[in-house]
Amino acid sequence: MTSNARGWPDYTTDLNILTVAQCYQADQEAMARGITGETLMEAAGAAIAREILARWPSGKAAILCGPGNNGGDGFVVARLLKEAGWQVVVGLLGEWSQLRGDASTMAQRWGEDVRPLTVEILDGATLVVDALFGAGLSKPVEGIAAETLEAIGQVPVVAVDVPSGLHGDSTEILGTARPADLTVTFFRPKRAHRTYPGALHCGEVVVADIGIPAEVLDQIAPTLWENDLELWRDRLPRPGWRDNKFSRGMLAMAAGVEMTGAARLAARAAQRAGAGYVLLASPEKASTLYRVSLESVVVKGYRDTLGYSEIISDERVNACLIGPGLGTDFGGMEKVLATLRREVPTVLDADALSLFEGNSELLFENLHGGCVLTPHAGEFKRLFPEFGGEDYLALALAAAKKTGAVILLKGANTFIASPEGEIIVNTGASADLATAGTGDVLAGLIAGILAQTGEPLLSASIGAWMHSRAGKLAGPGLIAEDLSPLIPKILNEINR
Repeated sequence: MTSNARGWPDYTTDLNILTVAQCYQADQEAMARGITGETLMEAAGAAIAREILARWPSGKAAILCGPGNNGGDGFVVARLLKEAGWQVVVGLLGEWSQLRGDASTMAQRWGEDVRPLTVEILDGATLVVDALFGAGLSKPVEGIAAETLEAIGQVPVVAVDVPSGLHGDSTEILGTARPADLTVTFFRPKRAHRTYPGALHCGEVVVADIGIPAEVLDQIAPTLWENDLELWRDRLPRPGWRDNKFSRGMLAMAAGVEMTGAARLAARAAQRAGAGYVLLASPEKASTLYRVSLESVVVKGYRDTLGYSEIISDERVNACLIGPGLGTDFGGMEKVLATLRREVPTVLDADALSLFEGNSELLFENLHGGCVLTPHAGEFKRLFPEFGGEDYLALALAAAKKTGAVILLKGANTFIASPEGEIIVNTGASADLATAGTGDVLAGLIAGILAQTGEPLLSASIGAWMHSRAGKLAGPGLIAEDLSPLIPKILNEINR
């Protein structure tokens, strides 16, 4: 596999997510290697037909074909289903004369009746194949195409590449889009297949191999990956026989007086993630509480910012965490800046971000390349009021480039962006994680891993995946305290 300049993630992995333009480039690179467009289209249609035949008994298929390559794929599906014993009716949007190139070739190979697209095409169908529009659609679906899609009843729908009307990059619905039960795409998925709201319209997604060699990714140089343990499994820190508690990573973290639960959740998570030594700096008046409740965490009390700075100055400290339970009272901002002056890899979460509302440039001036910022949407908007819109991927990337830090923007899809332009998307997190304290656990997991690796993007990716996995294992009714005890089980799963 070929890696980017950083060395990770790998370019040639099944976990790449491509843009619409990059998918087109992949086709062009394949054809430059002698694979014809006709061969690719035949393979695409065959892949769709295989998936249909594996799932549904013979019936009547209504194939809705557009005038482009998606329609060409649809004609291949029609022919192969007919050969397999299905009753097939094909409806074409537009005139036959509009078909060009490989799509025209496949329409001729179909060799059967082709009707103008109308709602009546759907009569009696037990399955609909949506091959009208592809992922690069630039205008709303309207007219007879919209009428036909909206008239589809409760029969299964199989989408070619993406459901018509769904933009592959923005995941925006253009006009209308009939949700699919199955979407078959090719080579690598697009953002619409993996992120919300697009993924809600795709149903089950199958990424079919149609013969495009993985080496074309070297020319494409993707920048977006799906977060999965196979992306980083071989880079996960594992203790060896020579290790001791300090060599496994020493994490220093700040705690406050009021929200002590947040700091405790984060500390436990850091320990569970593998940090060998967690040092918690607490205001003197709260230190006894922390000592009693965190038996294996080393708690040191401080009276002022100078005392805090002395605690975290221990030269054995590999990473810092500040924010969970810190508080926003006087002195909090000074502690954040003191932590950043330590110039070790640092996770900044919650109060460490909120403190700089209206003065974010002061924070940005003191960040360094080892930092990970983990805002939710509200914190992000307060830190970056100049960035508008709801495209979390674009927002995370813009913030990473502005600050020179890794940005983990939390949401239904969590986007993790590096200043160099790499983006890891954490998909499929459990909605049960939307409860108080789970963000503190996430910050602790990332910090605990960061103390071991020193790599912000890698650590944020591993921590986010573990957090999501713990949410799924805990299930409905979970509270934040349920997550950290599940991490050893998750680590065992990873290490199998």
